[in-house]
Amino acid sequence: MVDILHRIGIEAPVIDVFRSLTERDKLAAWWTADTSGIGTSTGEVLKFRFDGGGFDMQVVSIDPLKQVVWRVSDGPEEWIDTNVQFDLKSEDGYAIILFKHAGWRAPVEFMHHCSTKWAVFLMSLKAVHETGRGSPHPGDVKIDNWN
Repeated sequence: MVDILHRIGIEAPVIDVFRSLTERDKLAAWWTADTSGIGTSTGEVLKFRFDGGGFDMQVVSIDPLKQVVWRVSDGPEEWIDTNVQFDLKSEDGYAIILFKHAGWRAPVEFMHHCSTKWAVFLMSLKAVHETGRGSPHPGDVKIDNWN
């Protein structure tokens, strides 16, 4: 198994960043405008849609201000049963996110694409908090012919 890993610092209180990972409207502000569901409690399902495709994420665990973990229950075959994890901490005025998309069965070409897109969306999350405006899909940076 292989994982996608990223680290990003956001000049914002951890509580604000935590809310951006658990509240539908705040998720829609940085990842995809087509976000539905509830993500504030274990077992709830969030749905993220991108041009007809997308993912369903079941909340596996939430540790307020410290960690959010989702399990992919529907989406591309490579994503099924992988976990998306956000570990949070406060450091020198920054909310630090240690991001992990864990459990890929193989480092396929789609994983390379997804790693870059996760970075694009994490930068969108940073922008939401530091400038007031993110770049969620469909206004995100297009990186290749897969978008």
